[in-house]
Amino acid sequence: MTQGGGGEAAGGFSAFIPLILMFVIFYFLLIRPQQKKTKEHRNMVANLKKGDRIVTSGGLHGRITGVSDQTLTVEIADKVRVKVNRANVNALSQSITPPPAPAAKKDKKEKSDAGSAKTK
Repeated sequence: MTQGGGGEAAGGFSAFIPLILMFVIFYFLLIRPQQKKTKEHRNMVANLKKGDRIVTSGGLHGRITGVSDQTLTVEIADKVRVKVNRANVNALSQSITPPPAPAAKKDKKEKSDAGSAKTK
């Protein structure tokens, strides 16, 4: 009688081994990479700063012009600014860096001043 009870106990535990293996496989193939991706996104959102170019989850591309605790002010076109929740930032696109605009405007202004001085 005791041999039959021990055999059932061993058989019961061995029945759970495939389930445990499936959980381990799911953990390493699905759960852990998702946690890693979530952690990277959280760090990216926490480190956003003024001047960064972003892509929102809605697909809007823009440059950050203002930062607060919960929202970002994003310029999506000239003089068109929208407020976006920080959680809706999908990606940071750092490949596009804005040119130094003040220096370019200053050069144009100097050229126009030089041009107007020649005409006088």
